[in-house]
Amino acid sequence: MAKKKVSPIKSYTGRNGEKLYRVPVYLGIDQLTGKQKRTTRRGFKTIKEAELALARIKLDVANGTYHQKRAETYQEIYDLWVKQYEKTVEESTFVKTIGIFKNHILPAMGAYKIEKIHVDVCQEHVDEWASKLKKYRMVKAYASKVLNFAIKRGYIETNPFAYVDLPTKVSSKAIEADEDEAENFYTREQLKEFLSCLERESNHKAYVLFRLLAFSGMRRGEALALTWNDLNFTTNELRITKALSLGKDNRLYVKSTKTGVARTIKMDDKTMAVLKEWKKKQKQDYLQLGLNTMKPKQLVFSNEKNEFLQPTKLRKWIIQVQSKYKLATITTHGLRHTHCSLLFEAGASLKEVQVRLGHTDVKTTMDIYTHVTQKAKDEAILKFASYINL
Repeated sequence: MAKKKVSPIKSYTGRNGEKLYRVPVYLGIDQLTGKQKRTTRRGFKTIKEAELALARIKLDVANGTYHQKRAETYQEIYDLWVKQYEKTVEESTFVKTIGIFKNHILPAMGAYKIEKIHVDVCQEHVDEWASKLKKYRMVKAYASKVLNFAIKRGYIETNPFAYVDLPTKVSSKAIEADEDEAENFYTREQLKEFLSCLERESNHKAYVLFRLLAFSGMRRGEALALTWNDLNFTTNELRITKALSLGKDNRLYVKSTKTGVARTIKMDDKTMAVLKEWKKKQKQDYLQLGLNTMKPKQLVFSNEKNEFLQPTKLRKWIIQVQSKYKLATITTHGLRHTHCSLLFEAGASLKEVQVRLGHTDVKTTMDIYTHVTQKAKDEAILKFASYINL
């Protein structure tokens, strides 16, 4: 009696509870490894449908015309690229990058067939991004990275983004953003008023934190990663070696500074005294909550559970005090710009400011210098007139 042939087709339950079929397929020997190549095709609604697909694949394999599915769309190429990209950058950078793709690039280009994307399509989207976004060049650069990856993998031969013309007309939104950024700092008088109002509030932690940002020029993440071991009350110095950052799934983690370079900065007596007083108050307040703040790596600023403080808290605090006292509006990062511009007003050199703020490129310092306070601008012309003496 002939032995009954066992069918390779197997059933399984799909996501919606429906009965579907899958079939394993032998694809021959891999010439690179010498091993057998196998794959599984699934999603067939009937056994007959699976049998027909299996027969076609076997015929294609026998004729040497079978090709496994390749990425076809921009989205599919992006999915391949992003796995490699994640291995090359900081987690926080990766999170920001996928946000740019999710918000701007994939909604526009994700469904396109990769080989059908041409320069006119790319130009259309660059023009669209330029009409809405201040940093449209960055969006274009990221969109282009995926096509460069496609070239390396042999999907296309040239990158059409290389041939687009960058718009020279600046959008009204971009102009507004530039104007907002130009005002993102306080004058000496405005800073004194801001800190005075903060000091009157019950949130002493916010006062100490914002004073530190204004008098040190530290980045927000650097201040939130600061531990008491980083402060030297004898020499009035701060050691800045790390920064708090946002990773995947909104996870807070400590990384190196933005430039990867540690720096030590000198602080004024009053701010160090304020910090020393805050250390005592922190110990007392957290002791009442049953928390020990005397551990070696105790954070200078932490939440009610003595864990990392959410960076969004700072935005909430600064908006509250600005609204309550009808103060000029700046962002938390604006305090760093404030420190920079007031350093220049006080007579600090470009190099001194660059080192203190931790800029690797002097151009970054110069860009902030262009946003110095009106007082500095006014004094510049007065100095000029006094020098000419006509």
